[in-house]
Amino acid sequence: MHSTQLTKRHWLLIFTLTLLTFVLGTSEFMIVGILTDISSSLHITNAQAGTLVSAFAITFAIATPLVMSTTSHFPKRKWMLVLLGFFIVFNALCVISTNYVMLLVLRMMTAIVTGVLISLAMIVASETMPDNKRGLAISFVFGGFTMANVVGVPIGIVIAKSFGWNATFMLTTFLGALAFLISFFVLPSGLSQIRSSIRDQVSLLTNPRILMAFFIPALGFGATYTIFTYLVPILQGMEVPNQSVSLVLFAYGFISIFSNILAGKIASHNAIGRLRFVFLVQAIVLTSLFWTTNHFTLGLINIGFMSLMAIMLTTSTQLYLIDLAEIYQPKATGLAASLMPVASNVGIAFGSALGGIVYHQGNLMNVTWVGGIVAVCAALLTFISHRLDQKQKKVA
Repeated sequence: MHSTQLTKRHWLLIFTLTLLTFVLGTSEFMIVGILTDISSSLHITNAQAGTLVSAFAITFAIATPLVMSTTSHFPKRKWMLVLLGFFIVFNALCVISTNYVMLLVLRMMTAIVTGVLISLAMIVASETMPDNKRGLAISFVFGGFTMANVVGVPIGIVIAKSFGWNATFMLTTFLGALAFLISFFVLPSGLSQIRSSIRDQVSLLTNPRILMAFFIPALGFGATYTIFTYLVPILQGMEVPNQSVSLVLFAYGFISIFSNILAGKIASHNAIGRLRFVFLVQAIVLTSLFWTTNHFTLGLINIGFMSLMAIMLTTSTQLYLIDLAEIYQPKATGLAASLMPVASNVGIAFGSALGGIVYHQGNLMNVTWVGGIVAVCAALLTFISHRLDQKQKKVA
């Protein structure tokens, strides 16, 4: 694309891809709010119901790169529509699912479809936009995922309370059908198709620069989720009234929308250079929670800043992985595009597990400075990556 401005056609495509990630995110996150309804309805324990969330994340992380690497030569438009068709079918089957095993299998199938569709949405956004607008486009597409957490989860809870948990899957089925219809008319044909071998994919995944870039977002998300996983008990410790906890969580989600806007701005110029300092600020914000949560107002303001820092890394690291793949293994850019969503799931799993270990050692508030240390590790990796980029530019 030679133009440097976004046309109406560009904006329509951005809207479609953002709607798509919103629908996929709603389906992924909504289940968190309805776990207790599912466990009482299917006569299983809350811990068993919780595996519906962890199984989704693990399947997403393992299957996404595998499927992306084996389907890189598929025509993108047709493949995305086929996957959306599967998404609709799996969600419709969740509506009528009557036992835990059936629901678990359907959620794992949905996770595969979700991971691949999000990665494809990122590639399409990166490929079809003018170079100077790629960051903006990708931050919008990620924004759909963020909005799902803010809007999708509360809507799911309301529907489950009014009509039963099965009805929430009627909503995601309907949203999937809507996304399919709009995508059918808007997704462009003639997008890149690259036939690549397993060797190409393996060489990408074993490249030290790609591995380093992968662990930047994994540690960034890990830093936040070390604390975020235990935000409810932290709020209770701050004596936030029980009925207000959901309001604070909604505000947290709402602030993260601005984090997403800032992510696009950071990515627009010298992204990795800027990210080095973003992680250092994040480390200060997370560590300071150790003291500020002793004060009601200061604690809430600090939690707001934690949300503001939470996803500033997304757009930059997404583009960075695709750009590095274009240098080191051009035939595996599809796989590279899937690594950022995978890294975020790895980071979430790592952060919640680390937070759990620290929490069970005794003092809950120790999770704050442990999260801060993880953010410093992300900063260190980013400093090293940036240094290597500068060296490479000199050589070139």
